This record gives sequence, C-alpha cells and structure tokens, in this order.
Amino acid sequence: MILFPAIDIRGGKCVRLTEGRFDRETVFAENPVEMAVRWQSEGGEFLHIVDLDGALAGKPVNFAIIKAIVSAVKVPVQVGGGIRNLNTIESLLSAGVNRVILGSVAVKQPDLVTEACRRYREKIVVGIDARNGMVAVEGWGKSGGITAVELASTMAKTGVERIIFTDISRDGTLSGVNIAASVDLARQANIKVIASGGVKDMTDICALQSAPSGIEGVIVGKALYAGTLSLPEALKTIRGEGGSPC
Repeated sequence: MILFPAIDIRGGKCVRLTEGRFDRETVFAENPVEMAVRWQSEGGEFLHIVDLDGALAGKPVNFAIIKAIVSAVKVPVQVGGGIRNLNTIESLLSAGVNRVILGSVAVKQPDLVTEACRRYREKIVVGIDARNGMVAVEGWGKSGGITAVELASTMAKTGVERIIFTDISRDGTLSGVNIAASVDLARQANIKVIASGGVKDMTDICALQSAPSGIEGVIVGKALYAGTLSLPEALKTIRGEGGSPC
C-alpha cells in the first residue's frame, strides 16, 4: 500500500478544507514547496497535489507552484484540480508531473478521459469525490447526477486503471476513512482504488492494510498536519519495518 502525503494549494498556501467546503479552510503552511520537501524528507514516496483554486476556476491556477514542487523533489507527484482538456494534461506531464487526476470531466466529458487514457495510459487517474454515494463535481459544489460506483465502472471500461475515491463528508474531519465504501467501489468496478478522506491515525492505516484486495493506497492530509499521524511511523508499519504494530 502506498501512502500519499497531500498538499492542497489555495491562494498560494498549503491548506486543508473540512468536508470539501471552501468556507471551512485551515492554512497549515505558507509555502507548499517547503511542505513537499518535508514530506519527501520524512520518507514520502509519492505526493498528492490538489490545485483548489483550479478546481473552482475550471483551469489550473497554481501551475507555477506545481512546477516548483516537481523541481524541488525527486519523488513522483500526482496532480488534480481544474484539469479539463488535453492541452492542460500535456502541459502538466511535460512539466514533470507523473500522474494527472481528472475529476469533473469524467462526468461531463467521458470521451476526453477515453482519449487521455489512449494517449497517456497509466498516467491518467480519475478522482471520484462523493457525498452519500453520489458524485460531486466543480469543486464539490454540484451533484454529478451519478453514483460513485456507476462512474467508476464506466471509467474502468474507458481504460482508467485506478480511482481516487474521496468521501467528502469525512474529508478533513479526522473521523476515519470510509473503508467499506472504498472496498465496495474497488470490488464492484473491478478497479484499483486509492482511498481518501478522514484518515486520523494508525488505526485507519492498519484497517486499510488489512482490508480486502483492491485498495492500492491512501491519501493522508490533515492527520499529518495536525500531528495525529506520523508519516515515518506509518511508513515503517506499511513496510513491515517495526513501526506501530497493527
């Protein structure tokens, strides 16, 4: 299982939202690049970056910061937020981003996802953010009119290899990741899932690690910033190197 430290960027700063609400924002760091370097220094093997301004604007807003992060670290980076066309995908990949996360376009322009997968294969990931099982789009502000399972199943048929599934109601709350929904999505859509939203501490990491197959990784944000989870300790446990026992 891969643990992805999250860096959410808004207004040039590293922030976390609660339940996907932009009016419930906490600033955790002034410099996202410094946070990326920190997570790498603590053992992070793959970084998860979200351009929150881009998610609202429908186009990348913090591209310069993303490029700076890619230049500052040696580990791979996946990026989401406001990516709505092939030109943007190409620009991010050309800048050194390893994976591009498509969200709203998976609902609105599935043909674009199909073409992106044809061109870039495993570099394309679809992010499915859901409330009560229903997909939310455009910065989580609107319903996509489709269930998470239905969308994941459709995306699997287009060539998407992995889904990032976020339970918005838990995101930023430290209330525990929705393992049951994540596992169910992986099983029903027959696709790899990266779980996201609500991770609090080692209890969540251990539960995910012992979950049925299909969960490829987990994204951790607020728990790292609030100090309820230690990245080095979690990584040692995942790797079987003597971290906190599960």
